[in-house]
Amino acid sequence: MKPTNICAAAFVLAALSWCLPASAAPGGRLGTLPLGEYRCSVPGDASGPAWRQLHDTEFKIINASTYRTADGYGTYLLTGDMVTFTRGPMNGMRFERVSNSTVRWIDSNGKASAVRCVRLPGST
Repeated sequence: MKPTNICAAAFVLAALSWCLPASAAPGGRLGTLPLGEYRCSVPGDASGPAWRQLHDTEFKIINASTYRTADGYGTYLLTGDMVTFTRGPMNGMRFERVSNSTVRWIDSNGKASAVRCVRLPGST
């Protein structure tokens, strides 16, 4: 095949690839969490408040895939409904998105825990 034919064939294949639907990343579609402050808590009991806030697990999504805590900045990856903190103070922590503004912590055994983090209304 002549070099000009090879170049033409490569161009046609590249152009056709734009027409094909994009495949999802392993684990699901990539996304980001809504910007804002997330407060984490565990259920309380009948003798006290309904929820006990966990101040040491608060975080703020500040742009795209970046978050901030009292201990510093980091990044996270959202694939499908799984959130994995990949750098920074929360590195290695995993959460499951249960709604647009709520995530639930996944423990080291891969089980959903009682800890949930909720985005504060009106925060950005």
